[in-house]
Amino acid sequence: MRPPASMDAPREQPPSTATAQGDAFVLEGVSRAFGNHDVLMGLSLRIPRGQHVAVIGPSGAGKTTLYRLLSAFLMPTAGRVLALGQDTAALRGRRLRELRRDIGVIYQNDNLVPHLRVVHNVLMGRLGHWWLPRALVSLFWPLDLELARSALSDVEIADKLWAQPDELSGGQQQRVAIARLLVQHPQCILADEPVSQLDVRLGREVIELLARVARQSGATLLVNLHSLELLQGNFQRVIALKDGGVFFDGTPEAITATMLRELYGAEYRALHLDEWRGAN
Repeated sequence: MRPPASMDAPREQPPSTATAQGDAFVLEGVSRAFGNHDVLMGLSLRIPRGQHVAVIGPSGAGKTTLYRLLSAFLMPTAGRVLALGQDTAALRGRRLRELRRDIGVIYQNDNLVPHLRVVHNVLMGRLGHWWLPRALVSLFWPLDLELARSALSDVEIADKLWAQPDELSGGQQQRVAIARLLVQHPQCILADEPVSQLDVRLGREVIELLARVARQSGATLLVNLHSLELLQGNFQRVIALKDGGVFFDGTPEAITATMLRELYGAEYRALHLDEWRGAN
């Protein structure tokens, strides 16, 4: 059963200048179960192209499952997911690969290949655009060297082109992952708790960088966040999930302490949400 919407939650989506361009994602009555465990239940959402959305909610709310559905690495048990206008469950082979190429994903751990230098990790963002022989050659000698250098310059670590990932700080490794997205040229960026292992200062830098990259490219941006202090100034919309359904859908300014307590329950104090904007 879907949870009721919070009394503090606005019923309508915030307006977006991107709406006229169409929707990046549409979920129609989407459910997803693993065995007998329902993770998402009857979820319906529209994400306009170009919108910047933060997704929040307690552990087990279904946030990561939602992202796997949006990126077409998981299919719904029921309902329909439209990504960039295509029904993900109807895609196979080349068409599915092309869709995944247009949706860039950053994970909690940056997923860099540890034995490859930074330049190779960045150029892995081009694999969806290259034929296999070109991809194999690039593993021995990086092709499009200037493309990698330019992307690293955009994320302000151009001097790390030939570094090994284990020589970098956590924040620098996430910047490499963002540079990899830049060379991929995705239409949508999904970041699944990308700053959970960073301190607040580094986390803010990474979120602001993601928002800037998305603005400059016109990409749709969705970010799973635990640190609510990172919401302000970076997102037009916040979607909160709880018990497999939408609990809140509105602007960051509409979030209240009462809503957060109801959303997070026992996690509320552990996440220090009393400190967020002076909530009480």
